[in-house]
Amino acid sequence: MLRKLDINGNPFIGVYCHANEEFAIVPPELTKEMISRIEESLDVEVIQTTIASASIIGVLVCSNSNGIIVTNFAEERELKPIKNRLNILYISDVLNAVGNNILANDRYAMVHPDLKKETVKEIEDTLDVEVKRGNIANVKTVGAAGVVTNKGLLCHPHISTDDLDVLKNRFGVNAAIGTANYGTPLVGACIIANSKGAIVGSTTTPIELGRIEEALEL
Repeated sequence: MLRKLDINGNPFIGVYCHANEEFAIVPPELTKEMISRIEESLDVEVIQTTIASASIIGVLVCSNSNGIIVTNFAEERELKPIKNRLNILYISDVLNAVGNNILANDRYAMVHPDLKKETVKEIEDTLDVEVKRGNIANVKTVGAAGVVTNKGLLCHPHISTDDLDVLKNRFGVNAAIGTANYGTPLVGACIIANSKGAIVGSTTTPIELGRIEEALEL
């Protein structure tokens, strides 16, 4: 299912929410109606919390089915609902906006090229996938420049064909380029998705919706 939604009137839903195959993490201020729409669209449990006392959860969290990585400013109480469900890594690297700096599914992860070697190893152990440094269309914040699930990958429109093919093979999914929110190339800031559905900002155009649907095989 593909659906439009705003968070407090803001179409950059990927900044405020995060989702994997089992759950979505959203800010506490979301209404029951919004929570219901997320549950239905992604077929997940919705967890309301803050991360590091902030609502910009999508910037500060990355996960797959094996583990979740959060900024080291996050508090244990904020992650209590998922404490015993998967591996948790509180990242100590200076580049700790992990939602922006990591792009991952259950097969592979690409991370910001300036992350420390030991941090890359910690991410690899937590997510239980191969992890490589890289960029997407020369954008180092790969989590903002792409959206990936276990079925599809949508990338910044300026990525080269060769680089897109490499990511397609490494993530093991369908891949395409596109934008959201009326031409925004940083699609990670505009979309939350899993293999069952996706939610995009309300300013996303019909043409963009078609590309997103095709890329993520929805």
